[in-house]
Amino acid sequence: MAGSCGPAIVCWSGMSHFSFRLIAWQQHSGRHDLPWQGSRDPYRIWVSEIMLQQTQVSTVIPYYQRFMERFPDLPALAAADLEEVLRCWSGLGYYSRARHLHAAACHVVYELGGVFPREAMLAVQLPGVGRSTAAAIAVFSAGAREAILDGNVKRVLARHQGVHGWPGDAQVEARLWELARSLLPGQDIEAYTQGLMDLGATVCTRRAPRCAFCPLQADCVARLGGLADQLPTPRPRIPVQQQQLRLMIYSHAGRVWLERRPAPGIWGGLWCFARGDSDEPGAQCERTWGVPAIRVNCGEVFSHTLTHRRLHIEPVMVELRDAPRHTSVGRWLAPDEALTMAIPVPVRRLLQPLAAAADSKRTTSGAQYNGMPVPPADQVGR
Repeated sequence: MAGSCGPAIVCWSGMSHFSFRLIAWQQHSGRHDLPWQGSRDPYRIWVSEIMLQQTQVSTVIPYYQRFMERFPDLPALAAADLEEVLRCWSGLGYYSRARHLHAAACHVVYELGGVFPREAMLAVQLPGVGRSTAAAIAVFSAGAREAILDGNVKRVLARHQGVHGWPGDAQVEARLWELARSLLPGQDIEAYTQGLMDLGATVCTRRAPRCAFCPLQADCVARLGGLADQLPTPRPRIPVQQQQLRLMIYSHAGRVWLERRPAPGIWGGLWCFARGDSDEPGAQCERTWGVPAIRVNCGEVFSHTLTHRRLHIEPVMVELRDAPRHTSVGRWLAPDEALTMAIPVPVRRLLQPLAAAADSKRTTSGAQYNGMPVPPADQVGR
């Protein structure tokens, strides 16, 4: 399952040749200007680590900055409504992270006296915090000597140590954890940990790794054996599920209908257009609202890709003739107001041209409102 590079070479103060080279590289060539760096605040470190799960740094930075501006500390996040947290998260994807973040903040503030745990064994007990995330919090907030094993680190270790097998497999992951612990230095743990992350993100990348610039190239099993494009072993292919989804864009008097999706599930906790069924759209409208539709406009189907699912979305604009009966499961909102809600990317993309059209109607003198157009087909989003 794993190749061997022989015993680790000790440089000084009990530091292995592996960690010595990595720390020196990080101090010279690593990243030092990320907005969450330079702080020992476990709250800021925790938020960044959660956002960085399955998401690239360049995508996270603007979300992190806005999130910190709105929720600068733990009490602010705990006091916020979940809807507001989801609204700040909208577009970042993997929305269960935001729900866990809010739940963990409430737990720390109301159950732990507002003191965020810096110890990995305590942090891992919080909602949404796994073993590697808890270790990173402990390292960067308290200088604890803990091993991390996120996706970047798995890739670096698998290539350098020649570990074959998909890293998500229990036995392979256990081997990688063993290696991660064995390579920990006795000092400069923050630089070492950041160096592992930086090396995986900028040099030992998933595709086209820049081996010539790697400080570990001299004894890297993958490089010496020409295996860089084979390690780590890819995840077994999972068929992408194809799903048809009709979104009913109900409108009346310049407003559109949004309802909150249940959690868990696709877009759980977010505001969306109503889901259509197999009925003719006009019939579904009258059954749902008790009033007939005066205009039904079916837009082009467009695709939106989730992790293991590809949605084929058919937007259907249905304009109601009369004021709908009262219901408590959603809200009637002007398109520009709807854009401020916690909404998934496909809904945002459908709302944006509607808001622009409504604004154009308002600013055009004497214009007659004739309903809102269904936007053209779009492509893949987050």
